[in-house]
Amino acid sequence: MKMQRLGLFPLVVVMSCAPAVSTGGGAGGASSAPQQAPARPWPVLTRKHVDLWLHGYAMLLRDTATVPVFRRGYRAKIEALKAQRGLKTMLDVNRESLQSRLALSPAIFNGQFAPMYFASFEQMRQVIGLFLQAEGNPRAANDQTLAQYFAVLAQSYPAAADREWLRLFSEALEDERRQFYDAYWNSENSAKITVVRETDSLWQGDYRLKLQRFLNNTQQETGDLILALTLGGEGRTVNFGSRQNGVAVTWPERDPREAIYVFAHEVVSGLVTTAVNDNITPNDLRMGVGTRYVTAGSVRAGAMLLERTAKELVPGYTRFYLSQAGLSTSGDIDARLVATFSLPDVVRQAIERQLDVILGGI
Repeated sequence: MKMQRLGLFPLVVVMSCAPAVSTGGGAGGASSAPQQAPARPWPVLTRKHVDLWLHGYAMLLRDTATVPVFRRGYRAKIEALKAQRGLKTMLDVNRESLQSRLALSPAIFNGQFAPMYFASFEQMRQVIGLFLQAEGNPRAANDQTLAQYFAVLAQSYPAAADREWLRLFSEALEDERRQFYDAYWNSENSAKITVVRETDSLWQGDYRLKLQRFLNNTQQETGDLILALTLGGEGRTVNFGSRQNGVAVTWPERDPREAIYVFAHEVVSGLVTTAVNDNITPNDLRMGVGTRYVTAGSVRAGAMLLERTAKELVPGYTRFYLSQAGLSTSGDIDARLVATFSLPDVVRQAIERQLDVILGGI
């Protein structure tokens, strides 16, 4: 899933010259200057603060989408681990209050993208504190960079009640981090470091090269490919420009190709949105039909992109997204994918035409 393009310079971009795992980024400051784009396109990274923030949302949201944002069973797993250790944090104590406001304010849902604009959780808390003091007003910032941070936060926390939610949520996450999440993430990171390296090798040595033409021609020339423990088949994407993007995808359990499947699903979202919006009525848009088609179209377009660039990945991609939908991965999987993620012919054909133009007939 893609966050709306903000038209801003990257704030503290999560890009790095390191090609593989990082333990969460530096502390950073509210006025840190943007870093240079990485010498190596699309490095594979991990970011503890991105996982922590998404973890908080995962513990609050009921994820009932056909393609879930979060790993299936994630919340139950975490609750069981905390119960074994006799832990109850501010996030647990304040769950009902946080869920109540989250259900009333759709803007808060998009706050899931916020950590991808920051270098660390420490920096996020510093900026959030200043944002709350300024009552969410970007014009109250004392420099341009801080004003840009405030603008990011104001998109998801525009009302006073939303900002009170943000205050409680960030405080609860700090308690969660201190009592539980730091140790949990460090342990998971150590256990999965091999698959991170395998993902980086497979990506940089093969599949990035196969997708690079598409990325170049869709203003996604480079950025960061972030592995997130929390995510399932629906990634999290922010776009700043051709050299400044962030795509958070599932952190594979065993098969590094799973990260590439979700990446393909994410990077087609812009063209899918265009194809849908150009081929539905205003009434369809108001009724939410467009949202359903974008969800289905992103799955189908990811398969179409791989069919044209890395055909050997298509069966695995198809099985992955059928499994995300809780469906059988045996038998006629291609027909099942089409039936599960159905699209009007006019939308499907528009996606296909766009892919052919972008890839120049490949």
